[in-house]
Amino acid sequence: MRVKLGSRVFAPSTWATLLTALLLTIFVGMGRWQLHRAQEKRALVEAFATGTDSTLNADTGSTVLNRYQHVQLSGRFDPTTQVFIDNMFDARGRAGYYVITPFQSRAGQWWLVNRGWVPMGTDRKILPSTPAGTSERSIRGRVDRLPRPGLRMGKPARLAAPFPIRAAYPGAAELHAVIGPRRWSDRAEVILLDADEPDGFAREWMPPGIPPMRHIAYAAQWFGLAAALLVLYVVRNLES
Repeated sequence: MRVKLGSRVFAPSTWATLLTALLLTIFVGMGRWQLHRAQEKRALVEAFATGTDSTLNADTGSTVLNRYQHVQLSGRFDPTTQVFIDNMFDARGRAGYYVITPFQSRAGQWWLVNRGWVPMGTDRKILPSTPAGTSERSIRGRVDRLPRPGLRMGKPARLAAPFPIRAAYPGAAELHAVIGPRRWSDRAEVILLDADEPDGFAREWMPPGIPPMRHIAYAAQWFGLAAALLVLYVVRNLES
């Protein structure tokens, strides 16, 4: 292809054109994906912010509860079958565990409750002590999903007693199976215990991942790379 532009000629080679087209497609696609992620994060932030506008009694109803919906339950904890979710970090970047404790409501349904974060000890063979009172009580918290890995490598190890169990990113079905056949509620994966509730640990709940503006900044970088590549393509293929 040769195009005369004033006193100069634009004459890119076929391979340069194909490579530029490929890279432009990738750069623009990545920018669009980052904008899409920004929209998703905005929706999560909004849902998190409005989740406490109302508190629902989770023991009534049958539909799946919206993520971050604030709920309350009355019943009892079962601290004898706890699971520690490994590789969790607090706001200061310290490694530790999320403490997952089953909770039986008055209606007889069982729920998984995240009672918060505890630091890892100096010896990984010794799990922290995380007692919970077994008296009947009312608890409040947010509906959420269990933590998910960005990339899962290989097949996770099968969970098995004795309790407490250390687990790396378990799913709700895995936790239900290892804790035992009970009348598990399917309305929420887990409830994040409110920060002012007793028998909890460090709880600084927030929407997961990076904020929406970070995604927009990443999108601008990808679009900037696409623009720079296009300019470079034109300049490098102009002949006198």
